[in-house]
Amino acid sequence: MAKDNRFEKVYSQSSFSGSTQILVDKETGVNYIYHSSGYGGGLSPLLDREGKPVITAVINK
Repeated sequence: MAKDNRFEKVYSQSSFSGSTQILVDKETGVNYIYHSSGYGGGLSPLLDREGKPVITAVINK
């Protein structure tokens, strides 16, 4: 049974210091930023300059 992925990767960048990705929750539209370096990593909602979460419009299929 195939299962749809809830998160979509919309941005990815790698460098010597690590890897950064932006993921969008396809159900809520909330954007998350993920950064990993070595054995560590962190995930956080992506915030605008007012401190509110960045939300991408969700298109219902």
